[in-house]
Amino acid sequence: MLTAMFRTLLTLLVLALPLSSFELPAASTQCIVGTARDWNSSSVTLSAYEKRGDRWIKARGPWQGRLGKNGLVWGLGLHPLASGTTVKNEGDLRSPAGVFRIGGAWGSHPKIQRHPRLFYRQVTPRDLWVEDPASPSYNKHLVINRDPTTPWEKKQQMKQNDYPHSLKLFIAHNAPPKIVPGKGSAIFFHIWRGGGTKPTAGCTTMDEPKLRDLIAWIDPTQQPLYVLLPEADYRAKKAAWKLP
Repeated sequence: MLTAMFRTLLTLLVLALPLSSFELPAASTQCIVGTARDWNSSSVTLSAYEKRGDRWIKARGPWQGRLGKNGLVWGLGLHPLASGTTVKNEGDLRSPAGVFRIGGAWGSHPKIQRHPRLFYRQVTPRDLWVEDPASPSYNKHLVINRDPTTPWEKKQQMKQNDYPHSLKLFIAHNAPPKIVPGKGSAIFFHIWRGGGTKPTAGCTTMDEPKLRDLIAWIDPTQQPLYVLLPEADYRAKKAAWKLP
């Protein structure tokens, strides 16, 4: 019986080690932090931090944003996941929680204020973002050589003439090099709907001036991150993960 108990304890220890040993990448010196009241909240408080030496200094915020209609669920990013953890699925109306890289902006404007090394593309009718889990291009941006004609192409088309999607910044949930079909796609920071009165399908939204300021602040050379967690989980992981 003692041997069985020892094996059980050892198994639990092994499962816990990756979670406790994880910390934010040392090369990442910009971080956006979002905290929600709990796992079922669709509201978030956002702040942006810069790392100076060993200290995180608040650079922007706090300000309010919105999350998925059904709250949060663990996403696929840099953070570890314990065995058996429930993770995001396509269409679950939850925002992915965890630690994610940030990269690339899309919008309806010819130009935006941004760091020269931040990718930006003005969206055209030929821009697709594939949300079909059966496609080999799932959760990828595609540009086709003509306007969409098939029902599938039209369904994958990036939003056209939709103010909340006129500017957005990619959150690298379930992103290359390892994309898992069906585990969530097209997760962005973008402009909120109804002045913040409406939740999202999984993205993080805020008012336009805040989003523009955030995008102008992002410096790809500083390997920026997005940390999104419920308040209790953020507090529990702050020291071990070296969060701002």
